[in-house]
Amino acid sequence: MLSRWNDKQAEAFGAEAEARGEPAALGLRVYTSRLIGQDPDLVLHGGGNTSVKIPAAEGTVIHVKGSGWDLGDIEAPGLPAMRLAPLLETRDVPRMSDEDMVAFLRSHLLDPSAPNPSVEALLHAYMPHAFVDHTHATAILVLADQADMEPVVQEIFGGRVGWVPYVMPGYDLSHACKDALARDPSVDGLWLAQHGLFTFAETARESYELMIEFVTMAEAYLAARGITVPAPEDTDRTAPEALVRDLADALAARDALGDEPALDFRSTPAIRAYLGRDDLPELARRGTVTPDHVIRLKPFGMLLQAGATREEIDAALDGFAAEYRAYFERNAPHAAEEKVMLDPLPRVILVPGAGIFGVGANMKAARIAGDLFEQTCRVVNAAEAYRRFTPISERDLFDMEYWSLEQAKLKKQ
Repeated sequence: MLSRWNDKQAEAFGAEAEARGEPAALGLRVYTSRLIGQDPDLVLHGGGNTSVKIPAAEGTVIHVKGSGWDLGDIEAPGLPAMRLAPLLETRDVPRMSDEDMVAFLRSHLLDPSAPNPSVEALLHAYMPHAFVDHTHATAILVLADQADMEPVVQEIFGGRVGWVPYVMPGYDLSHACKDALARDPSVDGLWLAQHGLFTFAETARESYELMIEFVTMAEAYLAARGITVPAPEDTDRTAPEALVRDLADALAARDALGDEPALDFRSTPAIRAYLGRDDLPELARRGTVTPDHVIRLKPFGMLLQAGATREEIDAALDGFAAEYRAYFERNAPHAAEEKVMLDPLPRVILVPGAGIFGVGANMKAARIAGDLFEQTCRVVNAAEAYRRFTPISERDLFDMEYWSLEQAKLKKQ
């Protein structure tokens, strides 16, 4: 992976910020956030988050990516500001509910009308560095979604990246990362098992280029073992017309996605390789490549034959609904509060020998699902070539899908 840092562009972002009466550091934060967000092998569709800490007369202020903003086209208002000192006081508070955390963060916004800061805002606050970057890079996920990777992370990065076992995003993850950094304050990043990667530094360029360097090191580690993670590929969008028509009619008849649900068909070499695996039925049900993808994809997709009739499509949808209901009933009793089951319709449909359909209430949602599952195919193919694709457990996946904060974010978007 190559750095896309450009001195002239960086200077322009800093100068434009100052012309608006904002610190140049905030302009640079916007600049490198966009560099990250515009690379689909770093983040996709609102994934990842960034922050910057800026000294001010009244005390240091931290700007953190706002919930619902996409790094690819973020502006300064998408990085709401909070006073840092009150956030740091929570380092000694062992527990806080997600709802209380959100209310606490909002209470310290400089602009009360600003969007909610990222659920990982406290994590950013606890890192002492000026700039903090977080991504779900494709090559990192290939290795993050494996069991027993702590010694491998040590081997790849030579102690420059700290290890954090899987913890659900939010307050607990913030404290787990704080503790990991306390064990070794010299590290330049944190590896979050089954999740992604953080880097941090005193300048925007250094934090961004550490991310590029570490992703490149992961790519090189895989390449040395004969494993190539292909970049996003040109897609064939020619879907069987009868299948599209019957699928759309069958989904519309179930009403959960409105009268005109959208379908986004795509087929690439990586998708076809994934769909051609002998263990596809089991593999497709292991989970998502990073936890928040479950919000867009549900915990598993629906398998369908290319020549399926309308009756066979209805039977497949009935089977998916029954399987999803069983998943809900297995996991809901273990939740801390009562959950109401979401609609039991698939968000991705896998058609071996043809391609995949992203499914959504509109074309934007369908394309997001398609993009995320296209990346899933590239990650899983490489993860299986390395050892075994091992995402978070079903229980953890359920907790993420039914997490009240993530549900609120999805409704807002």
